[in-house]
Amino acid sequence: MQSTTNRRVFSKEEWEKKLSQVQVDRRDLNLLVMNYLVVEGYKDAAEKFSEETGLDPGVDLKSIAERMAIRTAVQRGEIDKAIELVNDVNPLILDSNPSLFFHLQLQKLIELIRQGNIEQALKFAQEELAPKGEENPVFLEELERVMALLAFEDRATSPVGFLLQQSQRQKTASELNQAILTSFAQEKDPRLPNLLKTLLWAQEQLKSKAIFPEMDINTGVLSDPPRE
Repeated sequence: MQSTTNRRVFSKEEWEKKLSQVQVDRRDLNLLVMNYLVVEGYKDAAEKFSEETGLDPGVDLKSIAERMAIRTAVQRGEIDKAIELVNDVNPLILDSNPSLFFHLQLQKLIELIRQGNIEQALKFAQEELAPKGEENPVFLEELERVMALLAFEDRATSPVGFLLQQSQRQKTASELNQAILTSFAQEKDPRLPNLLKTLLWAQEQLKSKAIFPEMDINTGVLSDPPRE
């Protein structure tokens, strides 16, 4: 370890040695994993992980299965089915969250356009979504963006083609999943991603004081320290 331009320099070997000296409680790590599995709705994995570690999931596993079924329905574009399943769990979830319900209806409109049911899509937009757009400028802007899909022959490669991608379904499914968790008084966001964000922030802060091997979040591999 040496000093250059007032910053301490750590070799990869020195940095790995320091990391190995950090004591991390195995149970804390297991709790992070369990929290992620429960929040994201991986029922079978949470059940198996509970058996292997002896950790209590902290929730009724049946509720995880219900959330997974709802999320799967949205990810498949089966919006009416998802709404029905949500109402079976708790009808107040959608009744008390007009923004969420609008986004589900907007996703239904996207699915109609994806399937080529243009006449039905126009009717649904006019009767169900347009009145809400007149009352809310944000809703109107979102509706206009979806309707813009109809202006393009090749919708998938259009400027609004991202609405037809699976990531849009995932976005809607995640919003719905968070609302369900909130209704159960459970954490709506897993702790692990926030911990990774904290790690990235800490690395950026440390750069002003030291030159060190940074960790690639995607691979967990330490890079060689940069040269000045």
